[in-house]
Amino acid sequence: MKFFVLGAGRWGTALAVHLGRLGHDVLVYDVNEEVIRKINEGIHPYVEGIYLKNVKGTTNLKKIYNFENIICALPVQVIEEVVGDIDIKGKNFISASKGINYKKLKRISEIVKEFENELNFFVLSGPSFAEEVSKGLPTAVVLAYENKEIAIKLQKAFNSVNFRVYLNDDVAGVELGGALKNVIAIAVGVSDGLGYGYNARTAIITRGIHEIAKIGEALGGKRETFFGLSGAGDLILTATSDLSRNRTFGILLGKGYTVEEALKEISQTVEGVKTAKAIYKIIQEKKIHAPICTAVYRIVSGEDPKIVADYFLENHPGEEFHL
Repeated sequence: MKFFVLGAGRWGTALAVHLGRLGHDVLVYDVNEEVIRKINEGIHPYVEGIYLKNVKGTTNLKKIYNFENIICALPVQVIEEVVGDIDIKGKNFISASKGINYKKLKRISEIVKEFENELNFFVLSGPSFAEEVSKGLPTAVVLAYENKEIAIKLQKAFNSVNFRVYLNDDVAGVELGGALKNVIAIAVGVSDGLGYGYNARTAIITRGIHEIAKIGEALGGKRETFFGLSGAGDLILTATSDLSRNRTFGILLGKGYTVEEALKEISQTVEGVKTAKAIYKIIQEKKIHAPICTAVYRIVSGEDPKIVADYFLENHPGEEFHL
């Protein structure tokens, strides 16, 4: 099969490398000419010692018209701008980005379909650090679909011994799980940065899964989805690994960095920041009790983590699963 990848960041490149290894032809688009140059020389732009096979790069977005399968690995907040410049009617559009559009408070599928409703939309998500996928280390992800027949074909195209793909018919749930886990991961990072210990970390992760499921279900997802790869699985990875940008961002805040200083230190997109602001507006509007997401919003809005972190595990007296 042939794939066009929007975005030559770490994740887009990792997916390109994986598909190229399996014998698919892949063209990666980006505006970064230096990254595209390395890709065309067969050099992985982010991981040393890995050479690309069946993968080429381009800065010409119009080449997308030669491809039926589009993988979107762009930062969420720029997807609207890029998709608005292309005709994706009838394409298989595979979203590999994670987050919520901050301006419109919408999921990626909702944003894309504002421009073109006649397409086959899919979501590829789950616990999958780009560097490990690039190295071919064992990974399991989920592919959410609206068209199962095409999803089975894509599953076969992506699937390998070290990259297992499961199917799920809950597009909204898989999108929300991948977005909300970044917010909870920031909370875990703040807790770790403040030195609160393993008990607090585990409590925030556990209550975070519950909070993701509660918000996600209220927004149209299926509850069981949030206990699968795109919910609990992705959260556990993002909240416990030093490779996680969102957790690292939270750690820096807990250690006294300002939001601006922490973002500058990481120098990569931290999707959880804008997602925290977007989800706060949504839970306020829908009156959902979500103390972790609320506290993270307050922290990324400039409040002192030492004061706000106490609200991560805020509850109303009552039963565990009725909060």
